[in-house]
This record gives sequence, structure tokens and C-alpha cells, in this order.
Amino acid sequence: MAKTLFTPSGAIHLHVQDLPPDVSLGPVVAVDTETMGLDPRRDRLCLVQLSSGDGVAHLVQIVPGGGPSPNLKALLEDSEVVKLFHFARFDVAALYRGIGATVAPVRCTKIASKLVRTYTDRHGLKDLCRDLLGVDISKQQQTSDWGAPNLTPEQCAYAASDVLHLHALWARLEGLLQREGRLELAEDCFRFLPARGKLDLMGYVDPDIFSH
Repeated sequence: MAKTLFTPSGAIHLHVQDLPPDVSLGPVVAVDTETMGLDPRRDRLCLVQLSSGDGVAHLVQIVPGGGPSPNLKALLEDSEVVKLFHFARFDVAALYRGIGATVAPVRCTKIASKLVRTYTDRHGLKDLCRDLLGVDISKQQQTSDWGAPNLTPEQCAYAASDVLHLHALWARLEGLLQREGRLELAEDCFRFLPARGKLDLMGYVDPDIFSH
């Protein structure tokens, strides 16, 4: 049974190991992950956050030895459901290693920002929310222990904030990509992300196989 928290930003439903089969998140789902560290080859997947853009977040806590996550995996691999990420390269690698999901189709607000906001080098989620939406999100819990068996309300609120604004961000960035004639290029980048994540897991970060 899900544990439900209510915050000023909306409801947060915390599940263990998998989404319930009756949860429907629509055709476009915002997704994020929390891990034990920043190396997907080493650091295990601890939490998967999802939102349909309605102000409600579903958090799936991945427990070591907790078994498979078939409903979550099916959603992430559903070709009819677009998955929105910020820095998808890391998340798709973590999800592939953590639950065996090859996530597609994918959109990434970080890549989109780098393609069209070339007047700045600030492409973090906090920067985008502030600059494009006028929303200030806190990163205070970013480096907390996501492997803890019991997540704090503060951790849950932080994790939810990483997906609650992605739909609005993508709408703004998609418009900018269209305006600048770079949407097709962005789509080509997005299609490559599942393969890029697998290359990272194989150790092809440095050397980069695309370098000379």
C-alpha cells in the first residue's frame, strides 16, 4: 500500500519496489532517479520519481533484493508513452542497470536547453525552473542518503520537485527548439540516449568512442 504525503506542491505517493497496476500516468510522464552516487556502474538505483504533470508525484523506492518492478519497467519501455527527463543520459543508464529497463522514447530538458540557450552555461534543473518558469526549487536534499530504508518527508518533497515541473519546462523548450529550427536535431539526440546510457555502463565515457 502506498504511503501518501501532502505538500504545498501537491500529493506524493510513495510505493515500494513497483508501481501499482492501476496507476495511469498518461501519454507523457516526467521521470527522475535518485541513486547512491553519480557513477551508474557503481552506485545503485534507490528511487524512481514519476509525474503526469498534474501536481501529483509517484515515488518508487527500489529495495535491494526486493524483486522485479514489472509495472514500472513496462511503463518506461512503452513506445506510446514519452518519458521526460532532465539529464536523461544518467537516468536511462541507472534505470537500465537498476531494473533492466531500456527507456524510450525519451525527451531531455538539459539537452534541449544546451541546444537553444547558448547564451548561458547554466543548464541545471534549478536554473531552468528559475529562468523559464519563475520557480525556485531547493537542492538541499540532493546529497542525502537515498539508500536509507525510510525516506524523510524532506527527501520525498525534494524528489517530487524534480519531476513536478518537467512538463512545463519541456513546453517552453520545445517552443524554443521549433523557433530556432533545432527540434529535429534534438529528436535525433533523444533517440540516441538509450544507447549512450549503455555505452556509459560499458565504460565508454573516457575514452569517448566518438573522439578522434
